Amino acid sequence: MSARIRLELKVNGKSRELDVEPRKILADALREDLGLTGTHLGCEHGVCGACTVLVNGQAVRSCLMLAVQARGAEILTVEGVERDGQLHPVQQAFRESHSFQCGFCTPGFVISTLAFLAETPSPSEEEIREALSGNICRCTGYQSIVAGVRLASQKLAAETGAPVASGA
Repeated sequence: MSARIRLELKVNGKSRELDVEPRKILADALREDLGLTGTHLGCEHGVCGACTVLVNGQAVRSCLMLAVQARGAEILTVEGVERDGQLHPVQQAFRESHSFQCGFCTPGFVISTLAFLAETPSPSEEEIREALSGNICRCTGYQSIVAGVRLASQKLAAETGAPVASGA
C-alpha cells in the first residue's frame, strides 16, 4: 500500500480534508471519501463528460485528474449547485425542458452548462451544441438538452437583467 497524502480542498463551499493514495482520481475521492455520488463515472477516459466538476471555476473531467492535483482547489459538484435549497436556474431549466431521462449524464451536463454560460451567457444553438459536444447522453437525444441550455440562458439573463440574443 502506498503512502497516503493529506489534502485540503474546498468542496461545494466547505473546507474538507482528505487522506488519499497518490494514484486516486478526483472522481473516486469525491464519491468514496466525501460521499458526493452525483459525480458519475461513465467511460473513465474523459470522453463522456458524466464526471465533470468545476475546479477553480473550470470544467474538468474528474476521472482524468488525480485527487492530489486538486490540493488547495475550490471544487463544485452537482450537489453544490442548488441555492438555499432551491434549484439553480440551470437545474430548473433542465427540469422544465425535460432535458434528461435516466439522469446518469445530467450532473455532467449541468456542470458543463454552468461553465459554458459563465463564459457565453447568450449563446446560439450552434455554440450550445459545440460546447456540449464533449458530453454524451444515451437516452434523450440532444434537442431537449439544447432547449434546457437555452432556457437556462434566459433564466440567468432575467436574474441579471442582461439581454438575451435572438434565437437563444
